[in-house]
Amino acid sequence: MAVPAVAVMMMFGLNSVMDAVYIGQLIGERALAGVSLAFPITQITLGLGSLGGIGGGVMLSIAIGRGDSDLLRRLPGTCVGIAAMLSAGYAVLGVGFAETLVRGMGATGPLEPIAASYLRAHAIGGLASIAGLTLNMLLRGEGKMALAALYMGIGLVANLVLTPLFIAVFDWGVAGAAWATNLGALLGGALVWIRFARGRASYPVDARYIGIGRALAGRIAKLGVPAMISSSMGLVQAVVVFNVLSRIGTEQDIAFFGAAWRVLLFLLTPLFGLMRAFQPVAGINYGAGRWDRVRLHYWIFVAAGLAIVLPIWVLLNLFPAQALAIMLPDVAFSAVDLHHFRVLMIVLPALPIVFTALSLLPAVERPGLATGVSVARQLVLYVPVMLLVPPMVGIAGIYYGATAIDLVCAVWLLLIVLRLFRRSPDEPGGGSPSIGPSVGPAEPWRAGAPVRG
Repeated sequence: MAVPAVAVMMMFGLNSVMDAVYIGQLIGERALAGVSLAFPITQITLGLGSLGGIGGGVMLSIAIGRGDSDLLRRLPGTCVGIAAMLSAGYAVLGVGFAETLVRGMGATGPLEPIAASYLRAHAIGGLASIAGLTLNMLLRGEGKMALAALYMGIGLVANLVLTPLFIAVFDWGVAGAAWATNLGALLGGALVWIRFARGRASYPVDARYIGIGRALAGRIAKLGVPAMISSSMGLVQAVVVFNVLSRIGTEQDIAFFGAAWRVLLFLLTPLFGLMRAFQPVAGINYGAGRWDRVRLHYWIFVAAGLAIVLPIWVLLNLFPAQALAIMLPDVAFSAVDLHHFRVLMIVLPALPIVFTALSLLPAVERPGLATGVSVARQLVLYVPVMLLVPPMVGIAGIYYGATAIDLVCAVWLLLIVLRLFRRSPDEPGGGSPSIGPSVGPAEPWRAGAPVRG
C-alpha cells in the first residue's frame, strides 16, 4: 500500500515541477518569476482538498470497519459538496482579489499582471483541483493506493500534454498552464466518480447524491482539519524562516538553507506515503473494534519508516556535500555549512513516530490532539523561536531551533500515543468508534469481499 502512496505524492510534486519547466522554456524567465510568486497562494487547494479528502477518508475507513452502509452511500457526495463550497470561496478570493494577493507575495511592476493571470485562472477552475484531490484521497482511504496512483497519473499525463498546447498553440500564456493543471485534476477526479457510478467501489455509493448534510459534513470537517492546518502551516514556517534569513544572513545563506530544506523534504516523501497507507489500516481496524491491531500496526509502520530513513540518514551524515551539490554544484561548502546540515538532519530518525502519530490520531477520532500539536509547533514554538533566537546567536539558531522544535514535538506525540494505547477501548475516550450506531456485521457488498474485523 505504501509504494503506490509514495508514487501518488511524487506525481503530485512532478506536476508542479513540469509546469515550471514548460513556463520557463516556452514563455520565459519573467513569466516563471511571476508564476513563482502566485504559486504559494494556489497551494491553498492542497489544504482545502485535504480537509474533505483526509476527513472523508478517515470516516470511510471507520465506516467500512463498522459496516455502516448508510453513511458510506452518502460519504462521497458529501465530500464533493464540501469541495464545491470551499472552491467557491477560493474562486471569490482568487478572482476578486488576485492583484492584491500577489502584491502581498511581492509581485511588482510587470510581474504583477503575470502572477494575477495565473492565480485568477487557477481560482476559476479551483473546483477541479480541490474536488479531484478530495476524490483521490477517498480512493486512498478505501485502501486502493495503486488505483489512486493510476488515476492521478492519467491526470498528470493530460496536464503534460495540455500545458504546451494551451501555452504555445492557443497562446493563453501562464493562464494556460493553470487551466491545464485544472483539467488534469478534473480528469483524475472524474475517473474516481465514474468508478462510483458503475458500482465498482468496494462499498455502496449513491453516485446521484451530492450535498452537505450538516452532521456528516461537520464530522468530516472536524477529522480533516489537522491535515488542512498541516498544509497551511508549512507556508507560515517558510515565510518566517526566509524573512529571518533575509535580515541576518546573505544570499548564500538563503540558497544553502533552501537546498538543505529541500533535501529533508525529499527524504520525507516515503514517510508521507507510509502515513497515507497507515490511515485506512488504522481506521478500518478501529471501526471494527480491533484496537489490538491498531496498536500493532502503529509500531509496524514506525519500524518500516525507520528501516527506510536510517540508511539514508547515515549516508547523508557521511557524505553531506555530495547530497547538497546536486542543487548547488558550484558551491564550496565550509565546515560550518556541513555542520548546520547535519544538525537539520538529526531529527530524521524521529520523524516516523511523528508522521505515523499524525495519521493515527484522526483515524481513531482524536483529530483535536493532532491539530493541537500542529498549531503549537508553528505558532507557539516555531514563530517565536525563529524571531528571537537567530537574531541573538546568528544563522546557527535557525538550524538548532528547527531541530529542537521537531524533537520536542516528536516526544510530545509519542507520549500522546503511549497514553492512548494504555487506555482500554471501553473507557471514556479510550477507543470505541462513535460515528454512529453499529449496523451489525459488515455486509458482503456487491463489488468486493466482506470486510471483516
